[in-house]
Amino acid sequence: MSAEEPDLELSPSERMAHNSAMRISGAARGRHRTQHALASIVLGFELIIVVLIGLAMFGLSVLEPRELGLYIGGGLAILIIVGLALMRRPRAGIIVGWIVHALMLLTAFILPMALIVGVLFTALWVYCMVRGARIDRDRAAWMAQFEASAADGD
Repeated sequence: MSAEEPDLELSPSERMAHNSAMRISGAARGRHRTQHALASIVLGFELIIVVLIGLAMFGLSVLEPRELGLYIGGGLAILIIVGLALMRRPRAGIIVGWIVHALMLLTAFILPMALIVGVLFTALWVYCMVRGARIDRDRAAWMAQFEASAADGD
């Protein structure tokens, strides 16, 4: 922004909405927020998929007893929910996400069609981890540069 342009002024309601959104997403704290936001999105969609995989294993009777498919799908769903809950912690949510993807790929030994979904979601997860980390690093560098230029201007 140039020196002659005024700063954007938010109305009180806009400021309150902005601050609420930042607080809910956890963006005000920490430095890995984009990576965590992308991880939450992937895990949220994957939650639906693992429940459907569990129902498919149950419905197709690929395991004996049939209910084992429901337990596997439910266990993965619970693990995803734990990962989503831990996403505000520095690395815990990301580690749980990697574990979820490894287990999801292992379900292909039980239900081979789950391999397609597992590979797609794992590829999406890897892309989001790499891209999110890059965005976070670029943002940190930009903020450091911005703070240095602001300190020089004072």
